[in-house]
Order: sequence, then C-alpha cells, then structure tokens
Amino acid sequence: MNLQYVEEGMASYYSDSLAGNPTASGEIYDPEKMTAAHPSLDFGTEVEVTNLSNNRSVVVRINDRGPYVKNRIIDLSKAAARELGIIDKGVARVHLLVVSE
Repeated sequence: MNLQYVEEGMASYYSDSLAGNPTASGEIYDPEKMTAAHPSLDFGTEVEVTNLSNNRSVVVRINDRGPYVKNRIIDLSKAAARELGIIDKGVARVHLLVVSE
C-alpha cells in the first residue's frame, strides 16, 4: 500500500474534445465524473487534490495515464477542475494525497 504517497506540482484538465473517448483503463471519459490521469498511480486509486492557491480540495479516482505535458503531475476531469477553481487559468499548483488504493 502506498497511502503515504504525497506529491506537489502543476495540474491541468482534459479538453472537452476528449469526452466519450476511452481512457487508458478502458473507461469512457466523462467530464462530469471526478476522475483524473496520473503517470504511475494504479487505476482505481483515490487521490485528494488540493489547489494550493485557494485550499479547495476534491477526491478523484485515477482511471487514465498522463499528463503528457512536461512539469504536470495530474490531469483532471473538467468537473474536478471546476470544483478546484482552475477552469479559467487552466493550470494550478496542487498537492496530491492518496486516500485509498
């Protein structure tokens, strides 16, 4: 178990054009679900993501791989990005904490 996993870095969110496409786990991407892409955490892992600029947090479930942009640590669904307040800016510095695997 990796319940002490913590990471800080930049988050982004999925383009609307990806809605309905399969993720790396085979699940179909739904912008309104609390999901995310991470390069290495197991599919199904739940991660608390906190926006360090406003302290807003959400819990997302990892169901995809990515992001494939340098210096980004997680790619969020649009719903998660909205809850965190990063839609307008597009990216935010975040803190990740694994809450269940």
